[in-house]
Amino acid sequence: MHTDPKDILLHYWGFSAFKSSQEKVIDAVMNNDDVLALLPTGGGKSICYQIPAIAKEGICVVVSPLVALIQNQVDGLKQKGIKAIALTGGISHDEIIDLLDNCLYGKYKFLYLSPERLEQDIVKDKIRQMNVNLIAIDEAHCISQWGNDFRPAYLNCHILRELAPEASFIALTATATAKVAKDIVENLKFIAPVVIKNSFSRENISFNVIWEEDKRYKLKLLCSRAEKSSIVYVRSRRLAEEISTYLNQHNNKASFFHGGMTKKEKEKTLHNWLENKTKVMVATNAFGMGIDKSDVEMVIHYQIPDSIEDYYQEAGRAGRNGQPSKAILITNTDDERLVQKQFLSVLPDVSFIKLLYQKLSNYFQIAYGEGHNETFQFRFNDFCNTYKLNSILTYNGLRLLDQNSVLALSETFSKKTTIQFIASKNVLFEYLESNKTNAPIIQTILRTYGGLFEYATKINTLLISKKTGVEEVVVFKVLEQLKKDEVIEYQSQQGDLEITFLVPREDERTINRFSDKIVSQRQLKIDNVNSMLNYVKDNNECRSIQLLRYFGEKRTKRCGICDVCTKDKKPNKELLNTIEKEIVAALGKKHSSSRELISSLNYDEGIILTIIQNLLENELISINTKNEYQLR
Repeated sequence: MHTDPKDILLHYWGFSAFKSSQEKVIDAVMNNDDVLALLPTGGGKSICYQIPAIAKEGICVVVSPLVALIQNQVDGLKQKGIKAIALTGGISHDEIIDLLDNCLYGKYKFLYLSPERLEQDIVKDKIRQMNVNLIAIDEAHCISQWGNDFRPAYLNCHILRELAPEASFIALTATATAKVAKDIVENLKFIAPVVIKNSFSRENISFNVIWEEDKRYKLKLLCSRAEKSSIVYVRSRRLAEEISTYLNQHNNKASFFHGGMTKKEKEKTLHNWLENKTKVMVATNAFGMGIDKSDVEMVIHYQIPDSIEDYYQEAGRAGRNGQPSKAILITNTDDERLVQKQFLSVLPDVSFIKLLYQKLSNYFQIAYGEGHNETFQFRFNDFCNTYKLNSILTYNGLRLLDQNSVLALSETFSKKTTIQFIASKNVLFEYLESNKTNAPIIQTILRTYGGLFEYATKINTLLISKKTGVEEVVVFKVLEQLKKDEVIEYQSQQGDLEITFLVPREDERTINRFSDKIVSQRQLKIDNVNSMLNYVKDNNECRSIQLLRYFGEKRTKRCGICDVCTKDKKPNKELLNTIEKEIVAALGKKHSSSRELISSLNYDEGIILTIIQNLLENELISINTKNEYQLR
């Protein structure tokens, strides 16, 4: 058995030396110190706990937030011949016992689990019996209420100190401000913590903000010019599918990835991208965390993220091999309004939380001083409709009440209905003629939602019910009939939210206990969005300097490669002459629009447009009636 970290690195990973601060972190862990490792995306965080765990006797317990991340890590270890187990969802009670017994008696080195598993008595009992050599808390910023991805279940991680009192802790994250780092150390009850922080600087990444009204055209152009893998981040599942389809229609091999896919679909899609069978992955924000693909040439944000933490972590998935790469945010004048609407308009304030709590109590007819430990089935859409409440704002309010132990929400809440018309429009017209009773519901759905013939579209059945004046159950019956008649593909998952009141009803007094926290967290979200918008709009200061300052690093040297640093750089005369000759040669073959020239010539768009203007002024080219350029 190898016990020297460098021998382990060479034997399992094939590297002869550590990079950056890895060795420093590993030495501290080997010394049984509690360690907070702040390493940028691509900094090789997992090795920092995997190697010490292999070197020591016993098993390492790893807490991680995402099933995909857990599975990717476990698969990677297994491929190296290292025994690892993952406690993911969908595992029966008996199977959990078998897996945990394997950890006890099967000489396994790693047990990966989500923080929610620490609430299960069987898991706690079995960990208490294990020879735990190290506890690793991955994506540790989820512990902090000031972190952008705060996850209340992470607050239970400190219980591992009681379950495995001899084991030291290592917490790892790629995005943490000083406030978040302090919160991590305090919540995990670190003893004489060793804090090791790498510079978050990514010298090989060119950070760019591009303003473009026609964002899809710009995206298509960027993807067609990229030679290697790319990731395009969007904020919704539907947009991921739409953009993927659009790119494929324009000769870019693309696929999409989001939480609504089955496990099998995700595995196939991810495999094709990792093997470079798919060039562009269009994904929602969870994609990429912990996935080991070093040759991503370009990361594009098609929409503005809600925080610099999210943006920087996602952008950092480019260029992990150290090669020059790009992180591009495409935006336009509408985006700021959309960000304000999507993120800030649905942040609950204290008055809304008080109103929500009062309405909940009335809805379930809970008298003052009553309700303690009472559990109810909660028809979420019906509740929002009854009291005319915005559903997103309400759900965010429920989460706040859950985080502050006023009530507990079940993990099984889902109410999603998706449909897609598979019959042609002509067939549908005939169907409407012969099924006039159902026609009003079908026509209302068609008027309310777009893209129903192209994509599986989420619809609000309660809204359709209100618009048509029929009971919601009738809407579901019509959808079932349409599916049976092969007019639509239809999926419906209906699970009412289970809600448990944890304290007696006291109305304002209940909320006043944590009202300051609501105010602080709301302001934090507002500050996060404003910091992101300020970054997008600041075209005077180097992008890297702006980003590093946000994470508490002082830097005065400009990166020289971002859009701000290069905007005033003039290309040399030789390059300008080369581009001009290529434009003239292209127009000699066929008349072309500026877009066609930009698409076919792999040069900066601004330079091409400037040269076209010069050629026009010098009367070397002209514009024809089709708005195309041609040689005179």
